[in-house]
Parts: sequence; structure tokens; C-alpha cells
Amino acid sequence: MPELTFRNATLSDTNALVALENRCFSEDRISRRSFRRFIDMPRDRVILAMENGVLVGYSLVLMHANTRLARIYSIAVAPEMRGRGLGEDLVRESERQAADADRIIMRLEVRADNHGAIALYRRLGYKEFGTLRDYYEDHGDALRFERRILFYEPTRPYPEVPYYPQTTEFTCGPASLLMAMAAVNHGQPMTTLEELRIWREATTIFMLAGHGGCGPHGLALAAWQRGFNATVYISQEGPLFRETVRSEDKKRVLELVHEGFLHDIGQAGIELHHDPLTLAEIETALRHGSVPVILISMWQLHRSRVPHWVTVCAVDDQFVYLHDPEVDVKEGDTIADKQYLPVDRKVFDRMSRYGRNQPLQAAVIVGPVR
Repeated sequence: MPELTFRNATLSDTNALVALENRCFSEDRISRRSFRRFIDMPRDRVILAMENGVLVGYSLVLMHANTRLARIYSIAVAPEMRGRGLGEDLVRESERQAADADRIIMRLEVRADNHGAIALYRRLGYKEFGTLRDYYEDHGDALRFERRILFYEPTRPYPEVPYYPQTTEFTCGPASLLMAMAAVNHGQPMTTLEELRIWREATTIFMLAGHGGCGPHGLALAAWQRGFNATVYISQEGPLFRETVRSEDKKRVLELVHEGFLHDIGQAGIELHHDPLTLAEIETALRHGSVPVILISMWQLHRSRVPHWVTVCAVDDQFVYLHDPEVDVKEGDTIADKQYLPVDRKVFDRMSRYGRNQPLQAAVIVGPVR
């Protein structure tokens, strides 16, 4: 029975790669010189599928130098091997090697009229996220797909954080707080009713456009009202998001809400620090069984300038792992995509600063039940 194996290419495989490329493609061929360059590049992978020592397929995976992205640049399967699942095997091997190289997302392009390949990628969990017009030599369009390939397995010493998706566009704060409280106390209900109750207690009334979001003061008070310890870290004093509204009447409402939160925090004895929460302090909190809820800028994730709350679940040498409560079904999101989302530590440092001139950093650490 033929034996199929995978290995990475060396320069001695160049002739076989060029021959296979010429058999599989009539246009957009990779040149001999390009194959040699890709093989010589330490961070890239040219993965060969060998059957009894004969090259029957390859995958070319490019690893971006400054991001955690990988990209399948090309896949070729010998004509006699088609229909035997080799394309899927090459994708899986490409994902495995990219994940071993700490890449989070795998991307690829496929001809818009290559319906078989599109069906394969969709079946493997890839999601379409864009189109490249006039991409190929014959002016054909390419569809862009991506899939998350690196996942975190919850391990001690960090608490296991259950996931809860926000049910409205303005309740990311309550949803994140529910996850943190449920991680600390497994009896804490995570329901839409509780989500909306917290929003009513913690909302700043106004923020940007539409319904107001929740600030760190209100979220901390909501946690305290439910019996949890809460510690607040805010890099600025005064009413938050005041400059995001134009009306003087709305500014005054924000100021009054802020004054009320400060009064209630003082009465409750909640610790309030006007300093940013460091990554070292986040790690310490998690190791002691507490769970941070962090305000981030969505720019790094979705190119949106709207502030957004997430729950920090774990930290390791490379990544900060987040539960993002926003699941955009219209964009193809699934709950699995938003759990233990790995974010590079340096990227997280930028994400955790909202605004340009004097970036705001805000967090609430939810501690054990009092």
C-alpha cells in the first residue's frame, strides 16, 4: 500500500517542485528562483507530500515577520492524486507547522471560480473575509479566507473562565463581568436578565453614539453588590468618555453619574487606583484566583475606535488570552472564535490603551466572594 509522508523541502527538491508546478498550473506559476528563495527563508515552510519517495503535492506557507499570521501561498496536488484527500492533508499539516511556530491565524487566497477548493476550505472552518480584484494573471478575482489555528487549553494555576456572549451591542461590560464573576464563583448566574441588570447599574448613560456603555466604576460596584471583592484601576481621574459627547447637557449628565459612582465606591470601601494595571499585576491576580476585566481599543482587532470590555483568562510567555463577548454572527463569528483568544503581549499592551492623546487604561479585578 502506498505510504504518504510529509517533510520540509531542501534545495535538492527544487527540480521536483518546478516539475510538479508545471504539471498543476498553466498560469501564476512559482519560478525556480522563487522556490529556492522560499526554501532558504528560515521562517517560511515548503511542505512536501511524498508517496513512496515521489513528490505528489506541496504546500507553501509564509510566516509574517512582525505578526502572528501565517498564509498558505500555494498548494499543488499531482493530477493522479486528486480526490484522495491530499489537499486537506496538506492544509492540516500546514496549520500544524504554523501553530508550532506560534502563529494564531492562517490565511489563504483562492480563485473565486474554484468551487471545489472553496467548499474544502469552508468545510475545514475557514471564513471568507475579503476579495482581491484582478488578482491572477488572467485578471480573475481571489477570495480571502482565514481560520484561527492556535488555541489555549485552560490549565492551572489560572481559574477556568466560562464563556458568555453579550446579547446586545452595548453590554460588553456586563457580559465580561459575568464571565469574571462566574470564574470566581461557579454559582454566579450568567443570564440575559442579569446582563441587563448590570448594565442598568453600571451604565455611564452617554458614550459616543447610541446607548451608553459601562465604566469601570459602575462595573466594580455591580460586582461588589453581588458579594465579590473588586479593585479598580483607572489611569485618569474625572468623568470618563466626557470628550466623546458634544452636548453640554450630556457632559453634565456624565459628570453627575461619575460623582455618584465615586460616592458609592467610597461608601463600599472599594479600592480605587489611579494607575494603569500592569501585565505583571494581571498575572498575579490570575494566579491568586481573581479575574481582570479590561477596557480595550477595538482598533487592533477590528479597526473600530469603539471602547470594548473583555475578560482576561490567562497569560503565558507570549500571549494574553481573552474572552471577547462580542460574537458577530453576520461576519461569520462563532463562540469558539472568541474564547481564549491569544493576543501577543506587545499587541495587548497597545490594545489596553484607549484613545490617542492621553490614552485611557481601565480595569476591574474581580476577587473572591466576601
